[in-house]
Amino acid sequence: MTTRSIATSTVPRPAADTRELPDPRPLAENLARCVVEILSGTRDLDQIARWLSADVHAHLMKRVVLSNRARQARGEVPSRLTFTMGTTVLCEPQPGVVEAVVIVHGRARSRAVAIRLEVLGQRWRASAIHVL
Repeated sequence: MTTRSIATSTVPRPAADTRELPDPRPLAENLARCVVEILSGTRDLDQIARWLSADVHAHLMKRVVLSNRARQARGEVPSRLTFTMGTTVLCEPQPGVVEAVVIVHGRARSRAVAIRLEVLGQRWRASAIHVL
């Protein structure tokens, strides 16, 4: 008799067809905009907490603390950034998962915000966010 191990996933998989879910593009673009503002100190992380997994929230909280310390060491105060949203590229590597890259152009530099959205019930939730 052979034994098989069954891998359980902590990420909920879609119960419904993903075509019934809202378009993930606006969420990815808004999350990218908000994350850039959060890291600059002009927006509070809790404003987007409902769209983040616990791991992403904890990761961004660490980044916020480091950004605040760096600003304090330089004697800077948080100020509103001037940036424009660039191209957004989406792909669906498997059903119920969307990966997006959003380009954010600032005055000094451009950044890419990589976001992985996964289905949670009848909505999308970010399971990974990285600012490059």
